[in-house]
Amino acid sequence: MGLAVRKTARPFYSLKGKTVTFSLYDAFVPTAVQTLDALPGVIALAQQHVADTSCSDEDMYEARLAETMWPLPWHIRSCWMHGAYTLDQLAGGEFTPDFTEIPADWDEMLAMIQVAKDRLMRCTREEVAALADREIAFVLGGVTRFTLTGERFLLGFNMPNFQFHATTFYGILRMQGVPLTKRDYMGDPAATMFSR
Repeated sequence: MGLAVRKTARPFYSLKGKTVTFSLYDAFVPTAVQTLDALPGVIALAQQHVADTSCSDEDMYEARLAETMWPLPWHIRSCWMHGAYTLDQLAGGEFTPDFTEIPADWDEMLAMIQVAKDRLMRCTREEVAALADREIAFVLGGVTRFTLTGERFLLGFNMPNFQFHATTFYGILRMQGVPLTKRDYMGDPAATMFSR
């Protein structure tokens, strides 16, 4: 039996006399921030790998897991899109993907990660809670493909997409020989974000 996610931080079950609360903010924001916090360290290891080997920055930028998949920088754009951009889009009742600015190099990737993190750090529990029951249309090519509540959109569409693209970014670099570990991907689960 799964745990229900509440729109606001209201008690929903008790564990040995202790009330436990869980909100839509708790389900989405801290985990996204944790991943964004880890990505600059992953990039630093990729840059060190380039400096230490015959692999070039351009080799990294063009690398992809499969021919039908996006190259490396697109995955950072997708993390931005399913993190920071999501909050602004969902507030308007519609989500339309935006791939107009793909980062061209490591510095632009780092800048995009920072923008995404800053936006998530500024959002409030109330802002995220207000999205929960709002009807959100996924619009692609001017056509509404499906409609979900904000809660389902964040947890069933944006979060899986965010994690997929962060994981794929990591996977491409690992495939290119960058000596990454699981901890590099995870970042710090004990960061101060979790105590907000």
